[in-house]
Amino acid sequence: MKKSILALGLVAAILTSCGDKKKEEVKTEVETKVEAVQEKATEAVDNIALGKQLFTDKTCTTCHQADTKVIGPSIKEIVKVYNEKEGNLVKFLKGESAAIVDTDPGQVAIMKANLDGFVKDLTGDELAALAAYMRSVK
Repeated sequence: MKKSILALGLVAAILTSCGDKKKEEVKTEVETKVEAVQEKATEAVDNIALGKQLFTDKTCTTCHQADTKVIGPSIKEIVKVYNEKEGNLVKFLKGESAAIVDTDPGQVAIMKANLDGFVKDLTGDELAALAAYMRSVK
């Protein structure tokens, strides 16, 4: 009888200590995932800020405002059409896809000249930041 009680006590102690270890592992795993999500959120905010800065520095604001057509369509209209037609803003900015928002030949020629002059030296990451900023305009 004493051996049975001793054995049960030993098993209970082992199970309890294993449970604490498992809880600690889960807690560490959750904390790591939360930190990763926070890091990605910070990167996304930084990416949008970079895109906004590039949009201004590259004089995109001369032709495009958030919700008003100036010379070219508004940012909101551009994003709306690209979303509806499943277009790729980065490919367009790189010159790898045709215009799908304003397809008037004269307007496209002006747009192409501006893109060649203003965004041709941007990296893929900078173009992605520019697109991220445009998508963030609400």
